[in-house]
Amino acid sequence: MTRTLDPHVRHALAARVRFYNEMGIYDFYQRGSQTSKSSATDSDTTGITAPALSPFDSGLKEEMAARKTAAVLTGEQNLQVLSPLPEQGVADPVAALKIIREDLGECVRCKLHTDRHKIVFGVGNPHAELMFVGEGPGADEDAQGEPFVGRAGQLLNNMIKAMGLRREDVYIANIVKCRPPGNRQPERDESETCSPFLMRQISAIKPKVLVALGATAAKNLLAINAPMTELRGRWYDFKPVGGDPSWPGARLAVTYHPAFLLRDPRQKGEAWKDLQMVMKFLGITPPNKAAE
Repeated sequence: MTRTLDPHVRHALAARVRFYNEMGIYDFYQRGSQTSKSSATDSDTTGITAPALSPFDSGLKEEMAARKTAAVLTGEQNLQVLSPLPEQGVADPVAALKIIREDLGECVRCKLHTDRHKIVFGVGNPHAELMFVGEGPGADEDAQGEPFVGRAGQLLNNMIKAMGLRREDVYIANIVKCRPPGNRQPERDESETCSPFLMRQISAIKPKVLVALGATAAKNLLAINAPMTELRGRWYDFKPVGGDPSWPGARLAVTYHPAFLLRDPRQKGEAWKDLQMVMKFLGITPPNKAAE
């Protein structure tokens, strides 16, 4: 059952929210621990020289502290303690994801549903230690109902293979689950409407590492507006609010979206550095390294 806050507290919080709204600030997040600085111990990116051809070719400052995602507060009616989600207490991530998918239903919560063919919920191993989050479905994904199945998906598969993993070993999802018209970036209200379901997926899977593919995914997950050059190359602590208190959360890394790499192949070597950082943390040895 939903428990509301003390009326005086609600009133004070609502006044503060309205104050920030008038300043153009609409998102409110619970600040987590400081960003984990990249170091020889953490990421060991120093001194790594990317090969001329990256392996998957075949086939802010203080403001960038890690933040734990919280629900967006938009008015007094939202200033309440939320009741537990239906999948909470379900130990099996397969069952938990099924509950979340059923709760999503044939979603009509934002305008993206008007042009979609299929909802693209997510795919992969519900027990995955590694989860990739992209921006949104494209035409191929909209037709098949599965994320990353077009050209960008083929490149992502190659990236995963270069890490010594299979697509079936990881979990893949997007910020929004319906294709934005013309493959445009998701708008603010669309991302905010879809975000709770993604957060619930992450909480159910409990990955060790999240990889944000591209600036849109990174900015939505971290609530940080910064260029990719500042977002990449470091670790962030990430845990959705309301998740299992026994789960310490995930480490989050940022790299380029495969679609961007198709447009600018020169950045593939940089993306490989990001994946090397992830592999080091997870204790994964890439196939070519093992062969040596």
